[in-house]
Amino acid sequence: MIIRSKSAALFLGWIIGLFVSYCILSSSFNLSLHSEAFAQSDLHLVKHKDLEIDLGDGLTTKSQLSYPAIGKGPFPGVLLIQGSGANDMNETGGLILIDNKTGEKTYPAKQTFFQISQYLSERGFAVLKYDKRGITSNFTIDYDVWGNATFDLLKQDASKALSVLLQQPQVNSTEKVTLIGHSEGTMITPRIAVDNPDKVRNIVLMGAVADSLKELLYFQIVKNPLDYVKSVLKKGDNDSLTIKEVSDDPLLQDLVGGNVTHLLDFPFDPEIQLNKSLTGQVGSISSNMIHDTIDIGNILEQALVEAFQNVTTPTDFALSIHCRDVHYGYFEWNGGYEGCPKWMRSHPNFQSTLSIIGNVSSDIGVLILQGENDSATPLEQGLLLQQRLTEVDHPDHLIITYPNLGHSLSISSEWVSQSGPMEEYVLRDMFEWLSSRSG
Repeated sequence: MIIRSKSAALFLGWIIGLFVSYCILSSSFNLSLHSEAFAQSDLHLVKHKDLEIDLGDGLTTKSQLSYPAIGKGPFPGVLLIQGSGANDMNETGGLILIDNKTGEKTYPAKQTFFQISQYLSERGFAVLKYDKRGITSNFTIDYDVWGNATFDLLKQDASKALSVLLQQPQVNSTEKVTLIGHSEGTMITPRIAVDNPDKVRNIVLMGAVADSLKELLYFQIVKNPLDYVKSVLKKGDNDSLTIKEVSDDPLLQDLVGGNVTHLLDFPFDPEIQLNKSLTGQVGSISSNMIHDTIDIGNILEQALVEAFQNVTTPTDFALSIHCRDVHYGYFEWNGGYEGCPKWMRSHPNFQSTLSIIGNVSSDIGVLILQGENDSATPLEQGLLLQQRLTEVDHPDHLIITYPNLGHSLSISSEWVSQSGPMEEYVLRDMFEWLSSRSG
């Protein structure tokens, strides 16, 4: 086992000589010849092959295989498994900006899985990415399908995508393949590796999740906002803040997923709400707000816990109505972009990824890439997985942690992970680790 931390300094570029690299490239496949310098040239380096994956029960989803345009295959195979939310094959869902009034969609310049597939395919890998069930690549959601997605179905979909990858003539299936998971994908990836040791050679966990989803959401919805308030906004021994102090802080608004005062005084719908303990407290919260103060350890924490319960414990009523019509109070899971009640209830809260990571075969390499400013899956999650792999004497695992990077492994603040393109040095680390284990 090796653990190391990477500097966030930008790499200053590569030497000139791209055309020379092209001329000396042999017809036989060699990963080393797909060099950084060569990959940065204007040559057409990647081919794409559009595929369809049969998910069963008459449902299909689109996928795309990218592979080197130069060099003789078959190539080492890679499968990309997305994080939570309504994500297409490029992981657009977590980065797309949607105007609440007009519905206009603004797509990011670089999307996480597009970056990975392009980068690795330029350098000698065949990479398969696929749309989640019910999601299309232009971010159109079929709620009849997406609303019924469960964790087990998403895992089954990934397994079927693995079978499709192994069937492609461009893929060297005899050498097994690599699974790359991001966020929720890091919960699916080890489970597929455990079930398929004869097909999987490596797994890469980006923004890794060690705890159950419910434990992780408690951190995101309750602990992280409270830690921010206590560490940044609180002054001295005063356990109260003014309404102006919480309302004027844009970072706190981001942390709670909406307007803080709306959170504190939200009249929860008695049919959809999941824990009615706050209903009787609305008057006292309003009274407290009239006096222009909020008690951090009582009122604010209580409201955050209520929001957490509303998200993580779907009622039968919430499960019975259309996914788009379920609202989790203040929390911005409205419209089912992040997940729907059936997905939440299906998650294996009783069995964390930490409890199964030690079952990954000793023949499978494990790489964990964790941003030190990740506010969605904090650094401790990756360290817990690394510690467990060490405890079971797994012979081939590595964790790389990155200062100043967040959940998308892009530059990010400490408290809220910004969505943005992955830093190139992260892609380089991934490639170097994979190339040493492929072919």
